[in-house]
Amino acid sequence: MKSILCFGEALIDFHAQPAADASSPPAYLPHAGGAPANVAVAVAKLGGHAAFAGMLGADAFGDLLLRSLADAGVDMRYVQRTDKANTALAFVSLDASGERSFSFYRPPSADLLFRANHFDERAFADAAIFHVCSNSLTEETIAAVTLEGMTRARAAGALVSFDMNLRPALWPAGENPHPRLWATLEAADLVKLSAEELDFVAAEAGGREHVYQRLWQGRARCLIITDGAAAIHWMTPTHAGRLQPPAVAAVDTTGGGDAFVGGLLYSLAEHHAQPDSLADLIADEGRREAVLGFAAACGALAVGRRGSFAAMPDMAEVRRFLDEHGAAGTAVSAHAS
Repeated sequence: MKSILCFGEALIDFHAQPAADASSPPAYLPHAGGAPANVAVAVAKLGGHAAFAGMLGADAFGDLLLRSLADAGVDMRYVQRTDKANTALAFVSLDASGERSFSFYRPPSADLLFRANHFDERAFADAAIFHVCSNSLTEETIAAVTLEGMTRARAAGALVSFDMNLRPALWPAGENPHPRLWATLEAADLVKLSAEELDFVAAEAGGREHVYQRLWQGRARCLIITDGAAAIHWMTPTHAGRLQPPAVAAVDTTGGGDAFVGGLLYSLAEHHAQPDSLADLIADEGRREAVLGFAAACGALAVGRRGSFAAMPDMAEVRRFLDEHGAAGTAVSAHAS
């Protein structure tokens, strides 16, 4: 199996711990994390060949990330280290329903210092899928590197995946993220958005239909829209439908979306998805429900536990979940668009 190559951010998530009593100061436990790093771990724990490309700080937190990724089975040959900036940190707080909020300590940080000359061409030659998110778009230079990686991956024949995973707090005050977001959206074969992210780009684009039209005019051949426990929407240039994910009690949603994406990419690789065959694969009912159902099961398992890397399920857990729940999701509708 060729690799699923994830590029960009790796950081330390400090997760809030339950207070012993009302007078106790807040306590946080460090977890290795970062959206593309989480996706790489999700793929590796499922048994896939996951590789990570990015820059880690030459500090104790960079050491923790390197060790945690390697322990999860991620190929680390394409990772760089720097002493020019520290590893990024994020403090994660949860509400009663497990929904998270973030406080970031990032710029300057090591992940933003990766440059195009740090890419290893062997990584692209071995990649079936190249995956990025918007956290490597927040500064002009790292955004250009991200787009360069997408271009190199495409030239090598890889399917290019983009999960927006928008974190407005990471963008400089007054910065309009839409131009960089759209440059990346238009360069990806597979786009994953939350419903909130879709509305964010739709507000600037003139509505959801304008977003869809602009995506299909670019390279995109599949759009996946998630909305927590609500139905997953999928679209290709000619077909669209919904799949209801399994109902589970959420404990911590921090890694849920990344587990979903990891399961999605793993399953697409297992189905030998290619840029020019992706739309047909998703339009095929049997293959689509297998792919999306598997991804939904991964996401459901992840939100039922705390942590980032630690929340990602392995294949045995996913198979048990599918056995216990039957189909991981229920097809709600599918139609030609």
